[in-house]
Amino acid sequence: MQRSPGAPPNAARLIELFLDMLAAERGAAANTLAAYRRDLADFSAALTRRGGSLATASSDELRNYLRVLSRRGLNAASVARRLSAIRQMFQFLSAEGIRADNPTRAIEAPKRGRPLPKVLSIGEVDRLLAAARAAAEDGQKPAREHLRAHRLLCLIELIYATGLRVSELLSLPTSAAARRLDVLLVRGKGDKERVVPLNEAAKRAMADYLALRRALGESRPTPWLFASFGESGHLTRQHFARELKALAAAAGLRAERVSPHVLRHAFASHLLQNGADLRAVQLLLGHADISTTQIYTHVLDERLKSLVRDLHPLTDP
Repeated sequence: MQRSPGAPPNAARLIELFLDMLAAERGAAANTLAAYRRDLADFSAALTRRGGSLATASSDELRNYLRVLSRRGLNAASVARRLSAIRQMFQFLSAEGIRADNPTRAIEAPKRGRPLPKVLSIGEVDRLLAAARAAAEDGQKPAREHLRAHRLLCLIELIYATGLRVSELLSLPTSAAARRLDVLLVRGKGDKERVVPLNEAAKRAMADYLALRRALGESRPTPWLFASFGESGHLTRQHFARELKALAAAAGLRAERVSPHVLRHAFASHLLQNGADLRAVQLLLGHADISTTQIYTHVLDERLKSLVRDLHPLTDP
């Protein structure tokens, strides 16, 4: 990076260089890059207000910023996320020779408890699916609403059958449903690919949705299974979440308890509850580290307790 001798590097330029590296070398998704940009811009602005900069920030200035975040009311998880972005930024600046030191080395992340994931019971997922099927089978709906109901059923069947991240689900190509394959090839975080099995309900939902789309003349050229006219070319996560919450209310569930991510949690928890191996669930979810999958071990703990309670010979009848 060219700059005149003695001139401080432009903070916005440093942030963009760092984000370019994340995109090119680590395959960071657009949402990840946007979150890093917001967090780093906030940190840079805080430094500027006190006469500092990314090029000269000290450990004390960083500690002061973390205290400011706590006073703003950010919880420990949010502060830790900000610190992670800042730490990676300074590692990059150090590796590139833009800074001789890394002021984050002496900074510890705030202690935080890891919350258990929100999970629906198997019965609650059944109710949600039953409501989605009833809506899709309602022949009195106008054609467009009928197609949207089938699309929502397809989305729910797929995410509960596969545990896909919502971004992975919504960016599925039309070819994923064009042939009745038993697996999906998914491109996940870091541009890594994995194979996820499909059950019959998911395959049938995709086939029915595509057939209806063609019958209604909705087969305009598009690479996306869940196409839309938006900028991305496919349905947005916000739109999916709104439709899902409306369906949850119709199914008699509290809308705030239901989201695409909750259905991913339900997929993992219900597999473990029925005897799946934690390592297998890690692979299906696309977690790089099994420690991420271990948030579901509370399910294993309950299953082990019930095994001892029900099967140990000395347990009271």
